Amino acid sequence: MEVLLIEPYFVGSHRAWVEGYTRHSRHTVRVLALPGRFWKWRMHGGAVTLARRFREEDHYPDLILATDMLDLSTFLALTRDVMHNVPVALYFHENQLTYPMRGRDKRDLHYGFINYASALLADTVFFNSAFHLESFFEELPHFLKHFPDYNELNTVSQLRAKSEVLLLGLDLRRHDAYQSARTRAGAPAIVWNHRWEYDKNPQEFFRALYALQGMGLEFTLILLGESFRVKPEEFLKARERLPDRVLHFGYAEDFASYSDWLWRGDLCISTAHHEFFGVAMAEAIYCGCYPILPNRLVYPDLIPKEFHTACLYDDFGGLIDRARDFLTGERPSDREMVMLREHVGRFDWSDMAAHYDRRLEEVAAAHRPQTRNR
Repeated sequence: MEVLLIEPYFVGSHRAWVEGYTRHSRHTVRVLALPGRFWKWRMHGGAVTLARRFREEDHYPDLILATDMLDLSTFLALTRDVMHNVPVALYFHENQLTYPMRGRDKRDLHYGFINYASALLADTVFFNSAFHLESFFEELPHFLKHFPDYNELNTVSQLRAKSEVLLLGLDLRRHDAYQSARTRAGAPAIVWNHRWEYDKNPQEFFRALYALQGMGLEFTLILLGESFRVKPEEFLKARERLPDRVLHFGYAEDFASYSDWLWRGDLCISTAHHEFFGVAMAEAIYCGCYPILPNRLVYPDLIPKEFHTACLYDDFGGLIDRARDFLTGERPSDREMVMLREHVGRFDWSDMAAHYDRRLEEVAAAHRPQTRNR
């Protein structure tokens, strides 16, 4: 089968997902993509450029797999003479209905409506986690009620009926090549490997570190992740206040360096306000870091239930208690670390690609003869 994978925002985890599936699928996966910048413009105008490029290539796929950054209605309108009978699957990495806003910023409903209209057009809608799916459909009726009339609330159940979870695939085994003999000498290393952005809540992360420092506890820091701001103030301040503890500061120059730093870590902490899947934590856990995570968002699904009490916190005090216990010697056993690693290891493309292939084959088979033929 030939799959046309359309990604208007080809960067970061979006790019890794596209490249991972392309490498591991048994299907022929053709990628139609734009550079990952100017996200609002990608959602507005990316479909026009991508439709033009598609027509220039003169290929005819068996199925379209598009991501949430595409205005699917515009793309299909501009290619309707050749794509009218091609089944379409839509994959939500994130959505613009529930993505948290910065500070007092007001949500622009137009971007959420692009997501909504695209989902209406798709034959099947995939979400990268159960939390993501449920939070989307919890918010969708409220979103539609923002509009003055003809709210089309009946479409909520229609969309829900054709939506399902298709967990994110990750190239976790790629990290195996960079694993070196782990030594536990010296102070434990705490890892941050999220984006340096407001929705990951770095303020609370560093507040916790300063509290642990104030207790006289020994630890070092590995500060990974990409910054899209000119001056990420929280991180610059931390480098000034904790200069002797910072082993690494900034975006890793390549995958080998990133993986090497993860393997050097001992403890990974999240304080995020937003997380639809948890790629950063899954990678850190796979590389041997013990997780301390908020008891919200997708995180309870990221670790086995038997670790919830030990790893999940409900408030700032719970975060401090768990970090303090770890730093003072209350460490998981080797067996427990293996259990955590195996739990996230199921997301590796070596397992997930076949599942993707099968589901996309089923979508193509179910919708080509029934809903696309004219």
